[in-house]
Amino acid sequence: MNLRDLRYLVSLADLRHFGRAADACHVSQPTLSTQVRKLEDELGVTLVERAPRQVMFTPVGLEIVERARRLLADVEQLREAARRTTDPEAGSLRLGMFPTLGPYLLPHVVPNLRARFPRLELLLVEEKTEALLGMLRDGRLDAAVLALPLHEDWLECEPLFEEPFLLAVPAGHPLAGKHDLTLSQLSDQHLLLLEDGHCLRDQALEVCALAGAGEKEGFRATSLETLRQMVSAGVGLTLLPMLAVKPPVPPSDSLRLVVFRDPPPTRRLAMVWRRSSARSGFLRDLADVLRDLPPGLLRHTAS
Repeated sequence: MNLRDLRYLVSLADLRHFGRAADACHVSQPTLSTQVRKLEDELGVTLVERAPRQVMFTPVGLEIVERARRLLADVEQLREAARRTTDPEAGSLRLGMFPTLGPYLLPHVVPNLRARFPRLELLLVEEKTEALLGMLRDGRLDAAVLALPLHEDWLECEPLFEEPFLLAVPAGHPLAGKHDLTLSQLSDQHLLLLEDGHCLRDQALEVCALAGAGEKEGFRATSLETLRQMVSAGVGLTLLPMLAVKPPVPPSDSLRLVVFRDPPPTRRLAMVWRRSSARSGFLRDLADVLRDLPPGLLRHTAS
């Protein structure tokens, strides 16, 4: 048994297709298939049920895959610990962010990251929160920026900042001219929300519950930009995080942003990583840079 064969097995579990798994591992499909069979022979169990158009793992196969993930993650941590002894701020860092944050935060922090860590190769991964947590747990990510609360006891957490929400309404909406909006003024409204799996949906539902507001039935957006376009088209209103309305995002003449009275509803963001990580000291330094946002970035004047 060797690490290469375990990587083949984990790739096959992730992609459920021999051809795609072979491409991901940069080997031929016969090579990957042969090595997986050799692994089965060595262990004396069937790991994979091979059907014409389907790859299914046996129960013991799934258990072996999870153990292989942990083993590969530990090996990567061992290598990373060795690399960091020579140059802690060099090499690559795999950082995850969720889709309603990454495109809006990165333009404001990447220049500072490059200036502070010029030898660091930053590899960004954009996925929903649950996927990022799985990748982080399995060692496929070094760290992630996520919204709190998180309840995984294997995570180290470094709070970054609180991001206020704004109410986005069509230009002709009765709330468009309001200032210092209170949550109670949303009590008879039904908001456009994202589909299941987005943490922003859960955060918006929490605000709706506090305000006594509801969700617009029959509509679930796949992205923040879809929400923005639907509001501009007069379909309804929604909550937008502050960073999602800042340059380089262009303003819209058909959309108005309404500021909540202090304290506004917010989402709390943090950088997280495995407690077992060999890079904890460096990751805290990285969090300091992410926390240092340009002045005024988290403030807005009512439209």
